[in-house]
Amino acid sequence: MPLSPFERTLAALDALHAEDPRRVEVDGEPLPQELWHAGRMSAWLERLHEHPDELMRLAVRGQHLQRWQVPRTDYPEGRVGYLTWRRDQGRRAGETTARLMQEAGYPAEQAERVARMIRKQGLGRDQGAQAVEDCACLVFLENYFGDFSKQIDHDHLIRIVQMTWKKMSPRAHELALGLPMTAEARGLVEEALAG
Repeated sequence: MPLSPFERTLAALDALHAEDPRRVEVDGEPLPQELWHAGRMSAWLERLHEHPDELMRLAVRGQHLQRWQVPRTDYPEGRVGYLTWRRDQGRRAGETTARLMQEAGYPAEQAERVARMIRKQGLGRDQGAQAVEDCACLVFLENYFGDFSKQIDHDHLIRIVQMTWKKMSPRAHELALGLPMTAEARGLVEEALAG
């Protein structure tokens, strides 16, 4: 039986994710970091939404696509450099995902809708863009926040947590508060939310 456009696009996305030369160890096995990250994004989507549609699932899966190819260090230090890098990454991932979707048989308007979700256009209004943001925040809090919190000045970190929280949906807040965290990380989150 031939693969559906969704299955073909998902396979193409994961083939690109698997090209990431960086590795993480999962259950004693090395895995391409981006492929692992995409899997975590998809896992959070299944907890956020009872029945996510295909387009939302593809947007969440493609959000970090080939991010290793343009490192953060290629951009200036500071907030403006970070936001420019993140915007450019979203544009690249959206364009590539849309192209893969059209090659797999999706119409152009559906491919562009997914690209907008990946760019997080309509955040707070578009359910797909919100899902991408929520999953990205949950993956960050689950896997990177502990180490990240040791590298950033305390007051700056509190502001980052507050800004992240503002972008998340109520359901994502609920899931985030249920995450296992070190006492130190939980204390930072509680301080940020009390502020």
